[in-house]
Amino acid sequence: MGTASAGYPFGQISQIHGKFGALPLKMEFSGSTVPHQVEISRSIVCPSSTSFTTSKHGLVSRICSLPDADDFFSEKAATPILDLVENPINLKSLSLKELEQLADEIRRELSYVMYKTQKSFKASLAVIELTVAIHHVFHAPADKIMWDVGEQTYAHKILTGRRPLIHTVKQKDGLSGFTSRSESEYDPFGAGHGCNCISAGLGMAIARDLKGKRERIVAVISNGSTMAGQLYEAMSNAGYLDSNMIVILNDSRHSLHPKNDEGPKTSINALSSTLSRLQSSKSFRKFREVAKGVTKRFGRGMHEWAAKVDEFARGMMGPLGSTLFEELGLYYIGPVNGHNIEDLICVLQEVASLDSMGPVLIHVITEENRGAYNNQRNEIVSKQEEGSSNSDAFTSEICSRTYSDCFTEALIMEAEKDKDIVTVHAGMHMEPALQLFQDRFPDKFFDVGIAEQHAVTFSAGLACGGLKPFCIIPSAFLQRAFDQVVHDVDRQKIPVRFVITSAGLVGSDGPMNCGAFDITFMSCLPNMVVMAPSNEGELANMVATAAYIDDRPICLRYPRGTIVEKHHCIGSGIPIEIGKGKILVEGKDVALLGYGSMVQNCLKAQSLLAKLGIEVTVADARFCKPLDIKLLRQLCENHGFLITVEEGSIGGFGSHVAQFIALDGRLDGRIKWRPVVLPDSYIEHASPTEQLSLAGLTGHHIAATALSLLGRTREALLLMC
Repeated sequence: MGTASAGYPFGQISQIHGKFGALPLKMEFSGSTVPHQVEISRSIVCPSSTSFTTSKHGLVSRICSLPDADDFFSEKAATPILDLVENPINLKSLSLKELEQLADEIRRELSYVMYKTQKSFKASLAVIELTVAIHHVFHAPADKIMWDVGEQTYAHKILTGRRPLIHTVKQKDGLSGFTSRSESEYDPFGAGHGCNCISAGLGMAIARDLKGKRERIVAVISNGSTMAGQLYEAMSNAGYLDSNMIVILNDSRHSLHPKNDEGPKTSINALSSTLSRLQSSKSFRKFREVAKGVTKRFGRGMHEWAAKVDEFARGMMGPLGSTLFEELGLYYIGPVNGHNIEDLICVLQEVASLDSMGPVLIHVITEENRGAYNNQRNEIVSKQEEGSSNSDAFTSEICSRTYSDCFTEALIMEAEKDKDIVTVHAGMHMEPALQLFQDRFPDKFFDVGIAEQHAVTFSAGLACGGLKPFCIIPSAFLQRAFDQVVHDVDRQKIPVRFVITSAGLVGSDGPMNCGAFDITFMSCLPNMVVMAPSNEGELANMVATAAYIDDRPICLRYPRGTIVEKHHCIGSGIPIEIGKGKILVEGKDVALLGYGSMVQNCLKAQSLLAKLGIEVTVADARFCKPLDIKLLRQLCENHGFLITVEEGSIGGFGSHVAQFIALDGRLDGRIKWRPVVLPDSYIEHASPTEQLSLAGLTGHHIAATALSLLGRTREALLLMC
């Protein structure tokens, strides 16, 4: 078989799907055939080239400007076992010793990639042995292996044909940072935020049962997912339906305990390992089922008493909190050492061999920082990741002030003046800047993890109790809590102050964490005040405005990334008149009305157009709801062309402007209006600059839109070249 590059067998790229193309192929390994047969097109060129094509299936387009795999991996340590793994089926023939060596080689490879790319893969480092054991025991893609957190999947990607491109994770045209159905058939469900894979897995299990199939369903959840309500809803439903599925809890922080820094932590020893093997064994399960049948013969009372004894005994064997899963209807096994491949394989094989088992939860204990390549560099990357999983601007942003820094400073100033201000944070990671507020006001800071729905209603309760809650949630996560925003806050006019972070495009996190929709879904609510700052000074003013308003809900959004004026000193904010925008630059030909961070790109467009002799007015709307009616009428009266610009989806700020000027009769006259918004499609992961260009939101794009309106099409085209 030909090779793609040194040390990379050609078949390793065979299962890359979606934008890399679906490559159903056929390969022979030691006399056995891969379950899903695939055929390799001769026209495919391996990672050292920049283009993949196949005319037969028509599904491989091209991969542009990816780093050369040979150059990237030229310095890494030898990986003889891993080099032989082209597909998960190759793991079946490996001995225990070889599997352990394979895990070590994957850890070295991921650590090397983490060191070279300055991206943190620590969550995947924790689950390497678990990933190897899963793919050794189960038969993906026939068996469905799902992960609820994208950062845990990089070892999985390496073992499922995507190793040559692992260094392109979250780069433009590279691998997704999350599981992706379009990328590989080994990713049966797209996930990344946590807490959804049990629900999806249960749906697949029920579909399997109704269709009379026999594939195994495995859902790997993280300790962070245990904060989310959907996880328990899914477990409860799984227990009721009693369909066969396997849930693996990767507990890397022992999160079953209320507080990680207090009380004894779940330990792994020879006794717990033996008990886990016993719990998962066929004989024990059969004995348990026989015992249930016997007690039923003695009547309901005896059966219920025996069930309680069984639950108590198993609770004594398991760690604190294990009986919770039993109450939900999942058979608990654990804790299991997540770095002992022999124990993992033993437990997984026993569970996989049971034809009728119902839902099972296997509790696996892992360590996130196990086997780090370069601890000092990893610590830097980890700190950067905690604030933002976008590492595109690592070198610049780590030394620069961010919008989050400015927001926290402004909020601390307000909290020092107003004792009623408290904060509630929800999301996957807490931005480092917020730690300053927590340190300054430890009793007024509440971090609820990825329980966004709870965060919103909890904030409403705080407001009803006379406090002034600032509810801080990333835009993509606030989507989960929209029902609570509607019914628990807006409908009751409860003054919760929503701070929407990571608004707009988020670079390497792509569409998974993109904050594209918050302008639209927040501005459609009757009582909500919706605003966005154009710079750090406006951000401080809006924090003061939110603290001042106490008769209705209000929200503000700011983007991920560095601030505009890096050396600007944030002072105490001054409340803004609600619904009041302002003109920044005056001209007579075209009016650019920007919202939020896009005001800066409007100013760039104004500078470009000024060089062409076009006088442009740039206005900062500041508010999407309520709109500045006076400002809008002034712009329409003094200009023939109006362009609204926002980093949000269709239906947001521009739609509100259009609604007003249409009803006000302005569109019946000489004014021509054009919206510049995010396209009606998902923008894939790339650098922030590349994403803005793909979305058509750069200063050049805005200027080109103005030139087109003026009938200067040729100049518009030249501007974009």
